[in-house]
Parts: sequence; C-alpha cells; structure tokens
Amino acid sequence: MNILVLNCGSSSLKFQIIDTDSDKIRNNDDRELAKGLIEKVGSQDAMLSFKSTVKSDDPTSTNIYKITKPLADHTEALNCVIDWLNLPSTTIEGVSKLSDIHAIGHRTVHGAEHFKNSVLINEDVIKELEHNVELAPLHNPANILGIKAATAVFGTNTPQVGIFDTAFHSTMPQYAYMYGIPYEYYTNYKIRKYGFHGTSHRYIAMRYRAMQGKTVEETNIISLHLGNGGSITAIKNGKSLDTTMGFTPLEGLLMGTRSGDIDPTILEFIMKKEHKSIEEVVNILNKRSGILGISGISNDMRDIEDGIAEGNTRAILAQDIYCYRIKKYIGSYIAAMNGTDAICFTAGVGENDITVRQRVCEDLEFLGLEFDAEANRNCIRGEETLISKPSSRIKVYVIPTNEELMLARDTYCIVSNNPITE
Repeated sequence: MNILVLNCGSSSLKFQIIDTDSDKIRNNDDRELAKGLIEKVGSQDAMLSFKSTVKSDDPTSTNIYKITKPLADHTEALNCVIDWLNLPSTTIEGVSKLSDIHAIGHRTVHGAEHFKNSVLINEDVIKELEHNVELAPLHNPANILGIKAATAVFGTNTPQVGIFDTAFHSTMPQYAYMYGIPYEYYTNYKIRKYGFHGTSHRYIAMRYRAMQGKTVEETNIISLHLGNGGSITAIKNGKSLDTTMGFTPLEGLLMGTRSGDIDPTILEFIMKKEHKSIEEVVNILNKRSGILGISGISNDMRDIEDGIAEGNTRAILAQDIYCYRIKKYIGSYIAAMNGTDAICFTAGVGENDITVRQRVCEDLEFLGLEFDAEANRNCIRGEETLISKPSSRIKVYVIPTNEELMLARDTYCIVSNNPITE
C-alpha cells in the first residue's frame, strides 16, 4: 500500500511516500519512494524541494526537483506535489497517477485526552481537532489545513488517518500528568501535561525492542529526542510513564529557542519591567529564549560549538545549561522508573552531536553507565550504534528516528483494519 505521509506546519508542507503492508512491517522492509519539503507556503517565493528514491542518469529527469514559485495556501502546495508526481520525467516506483496513492497519514500534534490512538479522519474528528485548537494554536490549525488540502486534491474516497504526537503519552499516570494547581482547572479546561514527540519516542522504543529481542513489557528505557525542540521520555514496560514537555512544548528541557522549565512568576516580572503583554512574553519564551537567548549566537548547536571553539563564554554557558538539564532529567527518570536498561539518543542533536552525548553521559559511572568515547566518536550518521561499553549495566544507544515510517504504518493498520503488534 502506497501511503502519502503529510506533516503540515503553518507555512510548510513536508511529505513522504512510503510503500508498506503487513509483511513489510513484520520484516522491517517498508520502502521510502519519495519525499519533499515546501517552505514559505502563502508567499510569493515558496521553496519546493522534492526527491524520488529512484536514481536516474537522465539529465532531463525531475527525480530531484527544486524550484521557487508563488503558493497561496496548502492546497496549492499539495497540488504542486501531485503535479510533480505526474510529470513524465518523474520516476517513482509504483506511483504514476493519483489513484496509486492509497491512503494519507497526517502528523497531528494535539489530540488532547480525546485521541489516545491513531484514527480514521471524518467530520467528527475534524470538529474535535478544531475544538483542540486553543491547546495547540501553532500546530493544530496547520494540521487541519493539511487535512482539508488533501480532501480538496484527492476527494473523499481516499482514506485519511490522523496520528497524534500526544497519543503515546496517554498512558502517563495521573500523578505524572497533573499540575499543582486547583483541580477545577483540570476538570474545566483540561490543563495538564500532555507531552509531545510521541511518535518519535514510540519509534525508538520499537527499534530498541527489535535490536534487543525484547517484548513490549520488557522495554524499560529513557528516550532522548534532542533536536531544535527536545524532550525526554521515561518508557517503563513499553509505555510512557513521564515526559518532559507538558501542557505545551515549552515545558522541560532547554531547547533551540524555547526556555524550558521556568518559574512562572518570571512572566509577570518581565511584563512589568519591559512593559510587554502576556502574548509578547510567551512569544519570547518560545522564539527568543533557550540556546539562542543564552548564547546570543544561534539556536543551532553546531554554531554553539563553533563559538565554544572560539572561547565565547555565553556559548559555553548555553551548552553547559543544555547538557545539565538533560542529565538532571535522566537522573529523575531513573529514580521514577526504579532503574533503566538503556538511554537512547535520537533526532538532530542526539544523532549527530558527539560532544553533547559525551557530556550528558559522563560522571554517571555510579549508576553502572560505562561510556565508550571511541564508539561515540566513530558513530556513523544514520546507523544504530551502541556507544557504551559491553560491560555497562545501563546501555547507551544512538537510534536514528523515523517518525514518517510510524505515520505510514499506523495509516496502513487503520485503513486495512489490520492491527500489528509492534
């Protein structure tokens, strides 16, 4: 089954086409057929970058396609993807016309308490997503636009599935997700910890089980999704016990531009001192804080390490805080889980930053973690790698994430009514 996976942001559209079915899932043999990204949707200079996995020596081939053009909205953006698929010079194995796309899977950020699993999208689901907009004002409207754009392009006969970032964390116990505020704020407004990056954390748990030959119930790991946004999840007996992101993705770790954990009275203090509105201060905490705010250089850890090499003290401080907070959460989650079998790094920083991985893992020998600095240095990008010593009681792995694969698999399982145990 050819699944079109869509991840729509407010001004972007990412896609992949993945061929999967029950046999491919069981054999881990799913195939990526094409992928692409459209940025600056809604502007006169939207940037399109598409690629087919079929290699071609033909100079007229559009298997690698880059162009800038005006795009008014997500429907026009998705039509550009379809137009590219239909070009005679575009070669995508098994896909030559619109009907060769059998289903569509949407990354959907916030399912609140209503959606604890992936679901077939219908009018009731869209209404519930619209109801949840106030919980995810930056994400759910874009996800809804993606669904409506797909309906406009493909019609109502192509099934669409919503896969929720929050769903994996629906297993958190109430004592982990409740805040210490009047209980009626939970009952009236559903203010609680929801957690995000759930699809990535679920993928890491699945790959760890496959690597170790363990069952779901035997999966006790701490998953570190470290990118521009970052979150850590304590996965006990295969389920999310706790996670660092909360009511919104602002809680938890220091991130690229997000502050992470902060004393809430700081908001009022800044408002009074800077004569700013609550919206302006929250925007600062989301977009001008974190690594960027502390370093004054960049939100990109590569730039921070360049600054460290040049002796920039604020760059040094930014990385110090970043690694300290990660380590602090690891310690608290080991306590909450009564131990862990493994720590797994993933996402852009987790998969590629040698220094961050070493700094996070150093001085944890008392827990039985024996880090292998050489294995860490020699870790090959894109490969699953053990970076602790064989004798280490707590293993440390680098496991590249693949959220799109999970979206495709969930879509297949929902559409075919063929649940497959991970």
